[in-house]
Amino acid sequence: MPAETTFILNHDTISTTESPGTLVLDYLRRKQKLVGTKEGCKEGDCGACVVLVGELTGASVSYKPVTSCLMPLGELHGKHLVTIEALRLDQLTPVQQAIVDEGGSQCGFCTPGIVMSLTGYLLQPAGGLDDAGIKYALGGNLCRCTGYGSLKRAGGQILQEVDAGSAGSGQDRVSNLIAQQVVPDYFSQIPARLRSIPPIQRGNGAAQSAYIIAGGTDLYVQRGGEIPYTEVEILNRRQELRGISVEGEHVRVGALTTFEEFAQNTDIQKIIPRIGEYMMRNASWQIRNRATLGGNIVNASPIGDMTALLLALDTTLTLEDGLKKRNVALRSFFKGYKQLDKTPAEVLTEIMFSVPDSGTRVHFEKVSKRKTLDIASVNSAIRIKTASGKIVRADLSFGGVAPIPLFMQNTCDFLAGKQIEMKTVLAAIDVAHSESAPISDIRGSADYKRLLVRQLLIAHFTTLFPDQLTVKDFYETH
Repeated sequence: MPAETTFILNHDTISTTESPGTLVLDYLRRKQKLVGTKEGCKEGDCGACVVLVGELTGASVSYKPVTSCLMPLGELHGKHLVTIEALRLDQLTPVQQAIVDEGGSQCGFCTPGIVMSLTGYLLQPAGGLDDAGIKYALGGNLCRCTGYGSLKRAGGQILQEVDAGSAGSGQDRVSNLIAQQVVPDYFSQIPARLRSIPPIQRGNGAAQSAYIIAGGTDLYVQRGGEIPYTEVEILNRRQELRGISVEGEHVRVGALTTFEEFAQNTDIQKIIPRIGEYMMRNASWQIRNRATLGGNIVNASPIGDMTALLLALDTTLTLEDGLKKRNVALRSFFKGYKQLDKTPAEVLTEIMFSVPDSGTRVHFEKVSKRKTLDIASVNSAIRIKTASGKIVRADLSFGGVAPIPLFMQNTCDFLAGKQIEMKTVLAAIDVAHSESAPISDIRGSADYKRLLVRQLLIAHFTTLFPDQLTVKDFYETH
């Protein structure tokens, strides 16, 4: 029998021996009969199932909106799960009232998830509120009948009526929102109640044939029907696998660090100034709060977005099997389609890359059927070091042009020592075409992807070196 998972569900403390691999969405609807959380796409794309998950961080609780259709129940141990039913107060909350006032709900199916996303935005630990933040919060919520004009207007009303930032962060912010009846008053008791839940006792891990779950954002889409009936290991119970630190010339990232944590880290923002913009192309806020860097790598998708970026950063991985530990270069980790230099018992625990110096620039590009929040047709990243107008070193990767996330070694070798000029880029395109082998699939034809190899290389250089190269230069000549 599985160990008990103990957590707070809205106001109540729950202990359950349900399979830890059970989806939170299914547990809420089928076991707890809390059907306000809706089942829509069950792939994390529509936002109808958004809930808030609160986790102790020091003396306060940090809340994040997540899609409950991609989260294992076992991960909730020691956390606060908040559903739309928790916001059923004596009167409508300011978020709910704004949606009513602006006609932001018609059929109502998507409304609970929208309310939870906006409430989650108000609960963020620091900072003021603005229109950009409202759009950011709603990026993972689809509404097919109301449209978004009314929701944007509702967001404007919320900005006028709710003051979430004046009282600071942490529990001060929560207390401020309690006073404004955004969340119920028992939220003030949650930190002490969570501290009273003993940590779960970790065993020896799951069997080698079991599912090992990190964020679950792809695994549940592919194997969601099997996981609840299988032995699983919930990696997110291992807090030591999270976090980012800069030690000397190296950045160390825990493999369970989420996309959002990576993008919001101040050290990462200094190293990759446009990381926030890049992340907006990859997934919604709700999914970025779940998806992990380690999971993106081990999933081994040829179009993994973070994998492409980490390839260009010349990343080293740390793999552990019990007491044994070894390092492997990410560039040699992929042996074939979904084939890894990894045993079934090994777990990816850490990701490490060097801090770029002042002469090094990093850039990421991606093309997908939707501009943002979509799977790539082709993606690419480059890290390039220059001096006196010449390329000292280039590290270039592409996704979607081979059976594996592809490090373009031949193209990198060609670029080293070359002048930053149009003929260098055009010649590099020919080399890149020769070492890539895209295939036609639902995301585009092989010819289209070959064209994208050209376009993304041009985009890298014209973005990073606008004084030397412009898009106009290329298209006036070719």
